[in-house]
Amino acid sequence: MFHEYKKVIEEGDLVVAYATPESMSVIKVRPGEILNNRYGNFWHSKMVGLKFGSKVQSQTGTGFIHLLSPTPALWTQVVPHRTQILYLPDISFISLYLDLKPGKVVIESGTGSGSFSHSIARTVAPTGHLFTFEYHELRAQTARQEFDQHDLSDIVTIEHRDVISDGFGRKNIADAVFLDLPAPWDAVAAAKQALRTDTIGRICCFSPCIEQVQHTALALNEHGFADIRMFECLAKNHEVRPVPLPNIDEAINGNKINFKAITNELKTKKRKMDVDTEHDILVSKPLDQVRGHTSYLTFAILAPNSI
Repeated sequence: MFHEYKKVIEEGDLVVAYATPESMSVIKVRPGEILNNRYGNFWHSKMVGLKFGSKVQSQTGTGFIHLLSPTPALWTQVVPHRTQILYLPDISFISLYLDLKPGKVVIESGTGSGSFSHSIARTVAPTGHLFTFEYHELRAQTARQEFDQHDLSDIVTIEHRDVISDGFGRKNIADAVFLDLPAPWDAVAAAKQALRTDTIGRICCFSPCIEQVQHTALALNEHGFADIRMFECLAKNHEVRPVPLPNIDEAINGNKINFKAITNELKTKKRKMDVDTEHDILVSKPLDQVRGHTSYLTFAILAPNSI
């Protein structure tokens, strides 16, 4: 389901139970079981036959959830964290710069919690393939089980392997390589062997510390990679809200809009985004809290042998 779409929920399907952006969970629909959360009790048997996206009330009618089809983007928000994971700003940026698309062959190390693996699989499907490597045996086994449960086994091959000492075991096969390792510079030589020689190869290294970036950039340069660049993705959310349009007299007098007072008034009236087009305007304001540093992204390309 992570690389395909269906309309109707059936027994055994994975469903993302969405309550709020901060409250989501993934369930497997089994008649006879009950989902319990702060919004009430939801019977699995009543989910069967509904369309994905349906709004379902609790048995007591005190709350509701939406039943969403699992996607890599949603999985990133509900995945059990076995390691640090990549989030959507980094995932989308990496996918763009690695030129991922259907039919591409990608090598990833390490698999970790499988957040990025699901996005890669969806992007390269149905004719591409992901070879992902994880040095921690238990994490590799858990990820393999999840790929099987999510019907990704035909697209994803996972292997328990220490690529630093043993390499990838594959040559001249990959269009792109992604390294999420403590010492990615030690895997650059193996990555070069795995990249195809008849087309431009692309590599990305995910590193939390700038010292790692320095070592990696030197290794990439030594092994013939070019166009070495480093980026950092910092996403900033903006809050959109309606405010009264001040009249000309208030503007001349320099009266300022009290956002806090307006917000409380809107909540009291339960208006929120109910805009009076004659007297209200929509404004945006960046939130005070911004998600901080996650990692540095180091990119490089490898020219084909024909050049």
